Amino acid sequence: MTVYHGGYCEISKPEIRVGKYTKDFGAGFYCTEIKSQAKRWSLKYETPVITVFEYMPDESADILLFETMSEEWLDFVVACRANISHNHDIVIGAMADDQVYNFINDFIDGTISREAFWALAKFKHPTHQIAFCTPRALKCLKFLESEGN
Repeated sequence: MTVYHGGYCEISKPEIRVGKYTKDFGAGFYCTEIKSQAKRWSLKYETPVITVFEYMPDESADILLFETMSEEWLDFVVACRANISHNHDIVIGAMADDQVYNFINDFIDGTISREAFWALAKFKHPTHQIAFCTPRALKCLKFLESEGN
């Protein structure tokens, strides 16, 4: 499977980074199978670059897959945003886009209920993310190329 990382430079050797802001699935190296989404990520930067990888799953890795946005997905994202760590090698699922990100914050703050979150949380377009959360997970990636936008 081909996956893409949108950023400001080529990344031939991915590494796990703990960002300034909490991420949906915690610390890790994030990619997507949707090239247009990686392009949107990269366009936040002055020098946008999409790095392309081949993803070769390790069948013995601990992979958590969220097929859809679900109660389990919401609880996991809320826990990760609260800096509660997990032990999964790879986490795959929908990304909380800007609008959903705000609704999650409102849910965490108690401004809206769980039911209100689900009523409001509608994506304008499909999203997808793969978080490679351990050094073992990074071994599943093979650098192919990078593309400037």
